Amino acid sequence: MDTDISSLTSAEMGKLWVTYNGNTMAKCVLSYYLRHVEDADIQEVLEYALGLSKTYIDEITEIFNQANFPIPIGLTNEDVNLDAPRLFKDEFYLYYLQYVGKAGMSIYSAAIPLVTRKDIRDFYVKALSETVKLITYTNDILKSKGMLTNAPAIPNPKQVDFVNKQSFLNGYLGDVRSLHGLEIAHLFGNINNDITSKALIIGFSQVAQHKKVRNFLERGKKINKKHIEMFSRKLNEEHLPSPSLVDHLVTSSIIPPFSDKLMILHKLDMFSMKIREYANGSSLNGRKDIGALYGRCLMDVSLYVEDGANIMIEHGWMEQPPTAVDRDKLSSKE
Repeated sequence: MDTDISSLTSAEMGKLWVTYNGNTMAKCVLSYYLRHVEDADIQEVLEYALGLSKTYIDEITEIFNQANFPIPIGLTNEDVNLDAPRLFKDEFYLYYLQYVGKAGMSIYSAAIPLVTRKDIRDFYVKALSETVKLITYTNDILKSKGMLTNAPAIPNPKQVDFVNKQSFLNGYLGDVRSLHGLEIAHLFGNINNDITSKALIIGFSQVAQHKKVRNFLERGKKINKKHIEMFSRKLNEEHLPSPSLVDHLVTSSIIPPFSDKLMILHKLDMFSMKIREYANGSSLNGRKDIGALYGRCLMDVSLYVEDGANIMIEHGWMEQPPTAVDRDKLSSKE
């Protein structure tokens, strides 16, 4: 690790802070998964993922110590019960790793152009490369087991063509064109994300302790179900297949392996990723009906994340990220 101990910029503070907290959560979850995994291939990729999380926690701790930055609490051993019975089947772990790998890539890739300290930039370049390796590793195992879901195939275009009618943007009335490749890819990818999120939240809702937390998780499950149906309908209207649910990979256990704090924070993290993914899908879309669909889904998710944050605050579970100086408060004489 570079020995540069100059002050951290706001971007470096923020990105390191969220990366540290996210990996403390991953460490808890993956450690629990490893207590129950039976498949040797899946165990190996889980161990690789856990090793990455532990390494990132250690490296960020070193940077924070050099900069006299307080180490976040994040999630700890108190937030996981490694002796709890199995909540998910082995196959679910692969879909979970696909999901968190994409979440990690989105954070790490966004950090690279924002950070300026060489050692921190190098850390994120390495983290991105290793997370790409994790996703590739996971997909290879899914493929070998016949579990990898690919986006639907469409025919090659016969020639290069240009859009010459405004109807290209239609989605409700008139001449509505077929979905193009990017629209299909992002609808399919978002369904896959929501399918994994829905299975995870089913398990969480079975073991949550506080009634308000259970109600919050049940609401999240309904949002996932609604969005899966809405996105799938768009594909089905074009006679294109959508991914299958993985709810059957959740066991019937009701003994909590995770604290309510971890589960709420995890869902806030996953639904925040939905905001990024839905916005990305919307930005690459050309049909008005698809844009409106993403807009409705973004509203659902944004309101849900806000309500989850309020639960975190109410229970004293939410750590405050690094913030700018409140000059108005400093200058107040009252």
